[in-house]
Amino acid sequence: MLIAAFDIGGTSIKYGVVNEAGNVLMDNSFPSEAHFGGETIMQNVIAKSRELQNEWNLDGIAISSAGQIDNQAGVVVHATDNIPGYTGVRIKKTVQEATGLHVTVENDVNCTALGEYWKGAAKGADDFLCVTIGTGIGGAIFTNGQLLTGSRFSAGEIGHINLYPGGKACTCGDSGCLEQYASSSALQEMIFATLGYKMELKGFFDRLRAGDQELITLYDRWIDNLTTGLKSIVHILNPELIVIGGGISAQGDFLLTPIKESLSTKIMPNHAASLDIRIAQHGNKANLLGAAKHFINCGGGA
Repeated sequence: MLIAAFDIGGTSIKYGVVNEAGNVLMDNSFPSEAHFGGETIMQNVIAKSRELQNEWNLDGIAISSAGQIDNQAGVVVHATDNIPGYTGVRIKKTVQEATGLHVTVENDVNCTALGEYWKGAAKGADDFLCVTIGTGIGGAIFTNGQLLTGSRFSAGEIGHINLYPGGKACTCGDSGCLEQYASSSALQEMIFATLGYKMELKGFFDRLRAGDQELITLYDRWIDNLTTGLKSIVHILNPELIVIGGGISAQGDFLLTPIKESLSTKIMPNHAASLDIRIAQHGNKANLLGAAKHFINCGGGA
């Protein structure tokens, strides 16, 4: 079985070809042109799908997408303004009719979790939480070996745990949400507020490693925000594992160690004793793997 897998984001669309054994045979990306809206994204995905159809004997198309996704109908239930006009887009129907192939669609963070469960950091763990840290904070929950989707396909929105009531306005319409204080974007805002100028995260972590005390104090505060939010979900779900993904996870132990140390001081001993925390293994490829696994789980998109 050969599956064309796509991961639709606000900045880029990653794509690849994955077989039933979970091998990514090729992968690449192109700009999503999200500012032009959902219709443009669909046109771009269809164009690339047709290219891949000409090069590979495909059995279907598996799509991972930002937004709240009805994974049965393959429809975007809700999306933020990062992709204008994306809410309501019928991804499955549109791509299926254009290509003649079976198509499945799943939320991007759920695909990260599926990919890591299939072939990565969460392999063998039946009760775990996947947290992706980027522009916002996304979450996916596995319980008893099954992905928890909720009644309206929206479970796992941990970025909207209320951390500071009445705090910063959030894109969800509330204020004080976790992702306003513990996302990569929030960290960059904290850096600007402290230094008075913008700094890329690579430069920030270079200065942390060099022992910049002012930035170490800032980083400790950001870690405290993140683990205060994670404390709530750990006490509710009692997972055996948390998998940390997103671009910032490339910092490895420099991210993982302070998270472990901080969270261990906040959660009850019984929860702490059974909890492991790991960095996602597959980076950007996790979503392609997870989308393909969802396709396989759905019986080949039938």
